[in-house]
Amino acid sequence: MSSHPRPPDPGSWDAMLPGPPSRNNFGSLDLSSSGLLAFASGSSVSVVDSRSLQHISTLPLPPPPNGCLWRYDSSPEYLSCLRCDSFDSRHFCAITLRGFLLSIRALGDSEDEISITETQIRTDSAELTRLERDSSNSSTSSSSSPASAVFPTYMVRLAFSTQWKHIMFVTFPRELVVFDLQYETALYSAALPRGCGKFLDVLPDPNHDLLYCAHLDGRLSIWKRKEGEQVHVMCTMEELMPSIGTYVPSPSVLAVVLCESDSTLQNIAQRYSDVPPSPYSDVDIDNPFDFGDDSLLISKTRLISISDDGKVWNWLLTSEGAWDAQNDRKNEELDTIEAATPVNKNDSVESSIDGVEPESVEQSESVHSSKIRLSNSSIVQYDISYKIILVGQLQLLSSTVTMLAVPCPSLTATLARGGNSPAVAVPLVALGTQSGTIDVVDVSANAVATSFSVHNGVVRGLRWLGNSRLVSFSYTQVNEKTGGYINRLVVTCLRSGVNRTFRVLQKPERAPIRALRASSSGRYLLILFRDAPVEVWAMTKTPIMLRSLALPFTVLEWTLPTVPRPSQSPRPSPLSSIDRASVATDGTSSPTTPSSSDSKAAGHDGSQDETSESFAFALVNGALGVFEVHGRRIRDFRPKWPSSSFVSSDGLITAMAYRLPHVVMGDRSGNVRWWDVTTGHSSSFNTHREGIRRIKFSPVVEGDRSRGRVAVLFYDNTFSVYDLDSLDPLANSLLQPQFPGTLVLELDWLSVRMDKNDPLVLCIAGADSSFRLIEVNINDKRSGPLPQTRAVKERFRPMPLCSPILLPLPHALALRMILQLGVKPSWFNTTGTTIEKRPHYIPGTASSAGDLRGYMVEIPPLGDSVVPEMLLKVLEPYRREGCILDEERARLYATVVNKGCAVRFAFAASVFGESPEALFWLQLPRALNHLMSKFVKKTPQRDTASASVSEIDETAILSRITSKGKSTSGSTNRDPLTQGQMRSMAFEQHELWENANERVPWHEKLEGEEAIQNRVHELISVGNLEAAVSLLLTTPPESSYFYVNALRAVALSSAVSQSLHELAVKVVAANMVRTDRSLSGTHLLCAVGRYQEACSQLQDAGCWTDAATLAATHLKGTDYSRVLQRWADHILQAEHNIWRALILYVAAGALQEALAAIRAAQQPDTAAMFILACREIHEMFISNMRNSRDDESSAERERFSLPGLDLENEDVGAVGEYFGQYQRKLVHLCMDSQPIFD
Repeated sequence: MSSHPRPPDPGSWDAMLPGPPSRNNFGSLDLSSSGLLAFASGSSVSVVDSRSLQHISTLPLPPPPNGCLWRYDSSPEYLSCLRCDSFDSRHFCAITLRGFLLSIRALGDSEDEISITETQIRTDSAELTRLERDSSNSSTSSSSSPASAVFPTYMVRLAFSTQWKHIMFVTFPRELVVFDLQYETALYSAALPRGCGKFLDVLPDPNHDLLYCAHLDGRLSIWKRKEGEQVHVMCTMEELMPSIGTYVPSPSVLAVVLCESDSTLQNIAQRYSDVPPSPYSDVDIDNPFDFGDDSLLISKTRLISISDDGKVWNWLLTSEGAWDAQNDRKNEELDTIEAATPVNKNDSVESSIDGVEPESVEQSESVHSSKIRLSNSSIVQYDISYKIILVGQLQLLSSTVTMLAVPCPSLTATLARGGNSPAVAVPLVALGTQSGTIDVVDVSANAVATSFSVHNGVVRGLRWLGNSRLVSFSYTQVNEKTGGYINRLVVTCLRSGVNRTFRVLQKPERAPIRALRASSSGRYLLILFRDAPVEVWAMTKTPIMLRSLALPFTVLEWTLPTVPRPSQSPRPSPLSSIDRASVATDGTSSPTTPSSSDSKAAGHDGSQDETSESFAFALVNGALGVFEVHGRRIRDFRPKWPSSSFVSSDGLITAMAYRLPHVVMGDRSGNVRWWDVTTGHSSSFNTHREGIRRIKFSPVVEGDRSRGRVAVLFYDNTFSVYDLDSLDPLANSLLQPQFPGTLVLELDWLSVRMDKNDPLVLCIAGADSSFRLIEVNINDKRSGPLPQTRAVKERFRPMPLCSPILLPLPHALALRMILQLGVKPSWFNTTGTTIEKRPHYIPGTASSAGDLRGYMVEIPPLGDSVVPEMLLKVLEPYRREGCILDEERARLYATVVNKGCAVRFAFAASVFGESPEALFWLQLPRALNHLMSKFVKKTPQRDTASASVSEIDETAILSRITSKGKSTSGSTNRDPLTQGQMRSMAFEQHELWENANERVPWHEKLEGEEAIQNRVHELISVGNLEAAVSLLLTTPPESSYFYVNALRAVALSSAVSQSLHELAVKVVAANMVRTDRSLSGTHLLCAVGRYQEACSQLQDAGCWTDAATLAATHLKGTDYSRVLQRWADHILQAEHNIWRALILYVAAGALQEALAAIRAAQQPDTAAMFILACREIHEMFISNMRNSRDDESSAERERFSLPGLDLENEDVGAVGEYFGQYQRKLVHLCMDSQPIFD
């Protein structure tokens, strides 16, 4: 037997199911952008496909690494949460239970390049102080215990806003805080109303101003932000743990996570979907990307929660409302922009708020809804109703595993409901748990097939009766002083789910049940008691006790089903010699057999009559025996006894395995002995280990070279596999090499082998509450050099696992390229009935014969034209299995495939979890239109129009400068398609100004010198100089900022009015730079109109967003472009956010720099796609202008070309050549990789 490590094999039986998560895992849960859900459970991490809710893999946690780049000691504080900034991947924050906030920014790879900022968020910590006092008084507390163990219900969580930079949401047990990292102060706080459970976590919606807060009592609250403020109001409260169908007490919700990956696809759906009426065009409420044609549906959001009973819950949150009519129109500027994008003219804003008719929604039983009227909004007024629907559930192990049972029915076992059909071995394993449930695992799918709530306490014994019934027991102690136990025995039918108790007594018993032993046919059951006789039961429909055996048994084991004899005899060995002797004496070695019908030697292997079964036993004094049960009779088997030296006096027999004609025993001294009951031959060896707790015979099929392989479980919770058919079993043992360090509670062999080439598989219940399948490699030298075909284990899936990120890398890249280039929807068709319901279904199945390029929407001018066909052939096996795209994403792709290459690129990026790249492709048409519009304004034909536009812009800026009172939010005519995640991709002047202006009212009530400095800076950036001067003049004389503020007030007032200028005081230049954070010099430059220099100084100081805001307010043309381009350089080189940098390069007109950045990142496919998208958008822009102008003007427009992307450019030619090489290399890699199906 081989014990060397081996790489993971996709066809291997090796698998693992984790135990349920608990509060000791501290709510560790994360969802990747590609849709893979990972959560901690015990000492392992489980990975689940969040869309289909199918378990993919379980990874045992490795030991912690030794290397450490940076370390921070927060003691005596308890760290509670760690989150990464959604706007800057270099930045993350950690918070403690008392609100101590640590802001960390990694500027490089060394410890010196780690920037730290410490801030205290004020909160009431009285409850925490009390818990600490109680913990210190407890004798079980430990200073090294984690916070999750010391304070399991006191949780502090934080989350970065996905829409507003520097904004963070923090939840203390009974308080919600909105915190501004830039101002280092709380903007808003709200206490929980009475009756609400403590906060568990906070989840900001990526596309809407909503907060989803989970609570410890299993409920979910939804909070909405008031327009123009950072004030959040609770809208509704929903249930995350249905009251129907759950246990009492109800399971606890441990963690929740928002599916942000769906929001990018929703952006695509809202911008480009226009599904034509068809029989299948009804809105699917379970489809998060289907917004239909009704204006009621506002948003769909998927939420996933995990509970401590091993369940993963998939929820769909919907908000519906009747929008005001004024919100159904776009402003004139948006219409102009959208007209130049490659989108059908019929598309409108209504698609972003499309919904479903109430009567068309198929409601679930788990739907909870509530309504709230929002009437204070200055923009729209509408009624919103929130609904939460349970759309999926995954059951993993429900509790800590205590028992394991594997079915091994004999040929005499029959089906549960009668008949003469023999039962067969099924790929099921039953697990008894600490909570009293029985989980039945389908090992072919590595998933929990069903779960039964059987007992109120720990399941202490579990056995199969045939292959469709289970018998289990538990007991409870009535009184610790007087004794007495209530034993509960239950038979569970897997087919009907009915639990039937038997052996129900009226009074408590003196002794509890110790163990159960069921015969392989399922007809008989032995009930072992502690210090009491053993009962023998006939497990008929109504179980009947046959008799009681008052002997001091230590172990009892029924014989396993017999197997065919090997076709060839192995070389002499202890067991093989016994086999030959038993065959030679078949006719004479039968013990006391009164008749030929009861002969134990009827078969070649010495098996007894097919209607009788036997069990072996050992007594306290070491004596051995075999009893036979035939009908209602129990008699002595009278085996051939071994020599007297076989019985050991130094060790009590603690384990036994019995398969006719061999009995294998283990004692508490670590000795293994085996004995042939028909010949009396015996042998033994010492394992040099601790006492033996279990011995299990491995399954044997016809053609096996050995019948003596056993798995031995020791009392130290380790195991070994021995081949008793070898000359030296100890030298050929397999000593638990698969997962060192894991303790084993129970084990048994999986009885599904049908061929000698099938692997041996061990089922293991670990001390970490996990269930594992371990494939044992047998390296049999006696088999000779003949090749052996190995049966490949295929995992059963109830539905295809459509997760492209799990494909082999070459095949994943091939699928990505096919989706980018555009494939016709008919290619996704399969013979499945579900897929035939898609609106793009075309009768017939795509064939792999012939020229597959016909399935491509178009062959791009770049690259090799033959490559798409070859990639389609490579992906054909996945297409046939339906593993390309799931139903929802395939329908979305069908609606956008002809909307231009940019949206296809965005879709492909979203499918593979590249959300920043997808947002870049979505913004690319708007950025290029912004650039081309600037070229158009420079032409002579547009002088008049340009002047009018300039006058409008100057008037708007002047009105903002001279405005009085509060700054308006500027969002009255805001495009809803630029909100949510798209805020991070803003580049146009009005968008940058509106985003900055909307933040001004949030800080109006803040006090303190630092806050005033930041507020002045904000007001000047948005052009509200009068408000800035008024704020500066409120500085008291004793303030250290008085002279600096006075100087700025004098300079700024000269740009507003003479009356303000007269309030100026004398200037002391040295006071202008008294603090490092002072931006007085920049403000003076603004006062004299030197905005370009002011932006440069802001960028030098690292205030990149402020510089962009200032430029958007005051600069135009090339001056504005220079600011954007320098900002893009910084984002690319310092923040390493290539997609945000690219959109700024495009908006600044630096297309050649954008292409160079993509090439420097070694992404040849992205560089080619970038050129294709830019050309297509450019052609659409020129075409729209030609249609809107006369011939002369159209000819003039055609002379505009994309700077740096024309055909004569050497870089463009190099990109095309490099892309062709990349395609050919990808084809070779795909051909060398075999398709892998989970």
